[in-house]
Amino acid sequence: MQKSSLGFSLIELLIVVTIILILAAISLPNWLKARMAANQASAVQSLRTISSAEITYSATYSQGFASSLTQLGPPASGPPTSAAAGMIDDVLASGIKSGYSFNYTPGATVNGVTPTYSITASPMTPGTSGQNFYYSDSTNVIRQNLIQTASSTDSPIGG
Repeated sequence: MQKSSLGFSLIELLIVVTIILILAAISLPNWLKARMAANQASAVQSLRTISSAEITYSATYSQGFASSLTQLGPPASGPPTSAAAGMIDDVLASGIKSGYSFNYTPGATVNGVTPTYSITASPMTPGTSGQNFYYSDSTNVIRQNLIQTASSTDSPIGG
């Protein structure tokens, strides 16, 4: 009886599968950390984008800041207006982007003008989609908190 030399033995396949599983176990935590860091960087950049859009909105429409993120978003059709200024994309205008949830709060209206705003960015799943909580307002300073929702009293990023 002659043995065929084609293919792999069961032992060889088990060794290959074991090596792949070991490599996956080593690299998975690093991949999760990299994804979390990317989400955090995206949240900070989104806050910068919103701040820039708010400055442009205020200068363009002369009514202070927007009363919601959707006001900064793109119009459904036609040219931009103060109700849909087209200054941020529709994903960011929805309030959820890259594992973070954005909560926009306009200031009290004075004579038909919104003089201030604040916005927080919180990870949707803390410890998985992101670790840090962020805050920004009409001062355009981005602040962070490592434990809970950030506020105006937290330390600025890099400070």
